[in-house]
Amino acid sequence: MRILLTGAAGKLGSQLRQQLAERHDVIDTDIVGDVRHVLDLTNYADARDLVRRTSPELILHLAAWTDVNGCALDPNKALLVNGVATAHLAAITSQRNIPILYVSSNEVFDGAKDQPYTEVDRPNPINPYGYSKWYGERAITEVNPQHYIVRSAWLFAHGGGNFVHAIRSAAAAGKPLRVVSNEVANPTYTDDLAAAIAKLIETERFGSYHLVNQGAVSRWQFARAILDKSGYADTPIARISRHEWQRPSLPPEYSPMANIAGRSLGIELRPWGEALRAFLRAEAAA
Repeated sequence: MRILLTGAAGKLGSQLRQQLAERHDVIDTDIVGDVRHVLDLTNYADARDLVRRTSPELILHLAAWTDVNGCALDPNKALLVNGVATAHLAAITSQRNIPILYVSSNEVFDGAKDQPYTEVDRPNPINPYGYSKWYGERAITEVNPQHYIVRSAWLFAHGGGNFVHAIRSAAAAGKPLRVVSNEVANPTYTDDLAAAIAKLIETERFGSYHLVNQGAVSRWQFARAILDKSGYADTPIARISRHEWQRPSLPPEYSPMANIAGRSLGIELRPWGEALRAFLRAEAAA
């Protein structure tokens, strides 16, 4: 299959490109990096022309501005990059009868529910990043019936720049650790998410999916597990409230997601603890 992949230079995009390359012709695009096509999706004409030239059979739309605090400081940019650019692709794919997969986030939910969110729960974002991703979801679902909406959460990947690396680096440097104990979601390994997406597109079963590693924990519990499995079991972590951690964007307090639709297709990610151990083994071997 000929697949156009946006955000191919990112952590998830790079892993997905690698996993798909053996079976598919992947047309990789991004605004930076070593990709076949440099593409700014906020430019409708450029996006339309590239799709016309490459004639993909499927578009995997991973490109996004994922800096949640940056989105809070510049919500108009967030809406443009995550929402309007996605609306461009929704229109283009609808006009050309091309299926599209869009990667969204647990932050489309408000965190007020006391049970994991299912695929049919109504989004109600409470911050600019969540709103921009929800805008993108609506743009696709209202225009192109051939769509997959994939929501995930708390991604950790090789290459640095995520929560796991930050916690380990702070412990190695002997810095005091203070971690929020009342924000709960599903830590998810990008390698597992990429594999799940690769399986999903083979089903041609359109719809909304929550693809996360199984199990939900607080940020504090996740940090504790990271240190315990990294040789820092004696390193203390102070528990703090989410309101004590000052930041521009306040995420939903309780936003675990239940993978009901994916499980019905035989697509299920392993428990987050197993995924974390696999991640740390791979880091040690690198």
